[in-house]
Amino acid sequence: MKNIYRYISTFLVAAMLCCGFYSVTAQPEGVVKPDNAPKVSGTVEPDSIGIGDRFTYSIEVEKDLVQSLFFPDFRQMPQERYELIEDLPVDTLERDGRRLKLRKSYVLAAFQEGMMQVVPQVMYADKNIVDTLSGPDTLTLMVSTFQIDSTSHTIFDIKPQKTLRFKMGEITGYLMWGVIAVIIILLLLYIAKRVLEHYGKSFGDLFKPAPPLPPHEQAFKALEQLREERLWQEGKHKEYYSTLTDILRTYIDGHFAVGAMEMTSDEIIEAMRTVELPQKSAMDLTQILREADLVKFAKAMPEAEENEAAFAAAWDFVEQTRPVEESEENEE
Repeated sequence: MKNIYRYISTFLVAAMLCCGFYSVTAQPEGVVKPDNAPKVSGTVEPDSIGIGDRFTYSIEVEKDLVQSLFFPDFRQMPQERYELIEDLPVDTLERDGRRLKLRKSYVLAAFQEGMMQVVPQVMYADKNIVDTLSGPDTLTLMVSTFQIDSTSHTIFDIKPQKTLRFKMGEITGYLMWGVIAVIIILLLLYIAKRVLEHYGKSFGDLFKPAPPLPPHEQAFKALEQLREERLWQEGKHKEYYSTLTDILRTYIDGHFAVGAMEMTSDEIIEAMRTVELPQKSAMDLTQILREADLVKFAKAMPEAEENEAAFAAAWDFVEQTRPVEESEENEE
């Protein structure tokens, strides 16, 4: 039943407003309405516009809470003299018990000159009755154009830009802010210079590359990284011992100036005999290199204890042969 009401109301409202926006619409005669029928009124703001301008058409209704009303749907109507710009939602202006006062507004644009008159109307449905309710007043909208008499105007050529003299006042403000910015920058540089001097440094130290780590610190750092990679735990014994011996070769090359990176294991052992080493360190180095050769070339698979022992021996070799710092010498 609600769908039937909606279709009937849409058809009747379309027919009603098509007539209402094109000519003066009088209130329907001979229509019987109940005493408590909703009261309809409307406004048009502004009442005088130019072609293409927008205006607001509002319909206000006072009705009972249970009464059903249908406002016009301008989207389903022919738009020759006007165009729907915005369909605003229904607002509740007042509520007194069961009585409601509602307002429905439309933003429209007019595109044809002339006098537009309309009577505010809504569809009213009550039980088996579908009726059209109209407001008591006819709303009037004047749409006009502006006449331009081109014969009363003289057309002149465009004048070239006038050359003006340079004035210092044009850049005074920029110069002032520029001087302030330079002063602030110089002040910040002076503060930074004093802070650096307090710590025995200069601006040049900020751009110097960081000094390389001593060979023993590089070796310790590489050994820590090797431990975290857990190579032998994953069955990568050859890669584990290759990395371990490369760390020792790099340390020997940097600390003892022995070209161990290009030497075989036997050549390294022979060259290190000329270097004064603790007996245990020399034995640990020989054991690590021999065991590494077995893994790399003979595909030996050392046990977990042997892998841990090789790592500990490499760490002890670096620890026992690294340079002794002055603070440690003083403590001894």
